[in-house]
Amino acid sequence: MQALGIDIGGSGIKGAIVETETGKLLTPRLRIPTPKPSKPRPVAEVVAEIAQHFGWKGSIGCGFPSVVQNGVVRTAANIHRKWINTNAANLFEETTGCPVYVINDADAAGLAEMKFGAGNRRMGVVMLLTIGTGIGSALFTDGHLVVNTEFGHLQMNGKDAERNASDAARKREKLTWKEWSKRFDAYLHALHWLFWPDLFILGGGVSKDFEKFKPYLTVETEVVPAQFLNEAGIVGAALAACTYLGCT
Repeated sequence: MQALGIDIGGSGIKGAIVETETGKLLTPRLRIPTPKPSKPRPVAEVVAEIAQHFGWKGSIGCGFPSVVQNGVVRTAANIHRKWINTNAANLFEETTGCPVYVINDADAAGLAEMKFGAGNRRMGVVMLLTIGTGIGSALFTDGHLVVNTEFGHLQMNGKDAERNASDAARKREKLTWKEWSKRFDAYLHALHWLFWPDLFILGGGVSKDFEKFKPYLTVETEVVPAQFLNEAGIVGAALAACTYLGCT
């Protein structure tokens, strides 16, 4: 069973054909920079370019950095505000000629990790965090997804947590891993006291550097890197497309 998974991020749009029975990528990942500004039509054209690159005609799953309700974008923290109230599913179907399912990008990554990765067979409360341009979140209780959580916007010191603790903040302020990890650890402590998760899974761009900041984390909850690293969004988007649209 196959679907095309696409992960739309603040800096890049990535896609690959996924074998949804195993979570394996069947093709090399294609990455195209996110258009600047990231308005709906230019982003949709990149999605179509990725589909055309793979010669794809079947179901497409798109992970999107926003709250998504029935295909409609509701927030725009790290994308252009023109997206708000845009029916992304309809727009992508128009440009690709394929059936498209749109899901919050962190929720997509969480689906991949819970089925095939670090969250497999884990019960209780599991929270996945994608750390990149912003901070995305996916919350699971006994394997069931609570959709559209936005814990990156948790207020800390009067600001969204992602303004201080995302990978973009680390790069922007030229922080060492130790300096950045103190901020991120404080964020994990705040989430721990609010939700008491049994497991944190860290995905996104910093997941490949987990060993560089792991020694500085003091939160009681178990913390592990995502096994799919930066490919979880692609795999999870494909899984969502298979679930809701059917697979090729």
